[in-house]
Amino acid sequence: MASIAFTQHLQTHVDAPRSDVSSGTVRDALEEVLAENPRLRGYVLDDAGAVRKHIAVFLDGESVKDRTGLSDPLPPGGEIFVMQALSGG
Repeated sequence: MASIAFTQHLQTHVDAPRSDVSSGTVRDALEEVLAENPRLRGYVLDDAGAVRKHIAVFLDGESVKDRTGLSDPLPPGGEIFVMQALSGG
């Protein structure tokens, strides 16, 4: 089983505890969590279903390659981490 976690900062806006998922791709895993927590969807995905520009999604410590379709395969025991991207000047 894989897991998905969200930064504490995102959790200040919406409840998003670590979850175990049994999905085959990053998209499937996110959809599994978002189905249980629809309010979180607007923070993570845009209206077209792609990752929002200010959100970073990592799979096993590396940025996902497909930010639009989220088709990266999710291995058993894989870890997805979702965080807000930081910028500044």
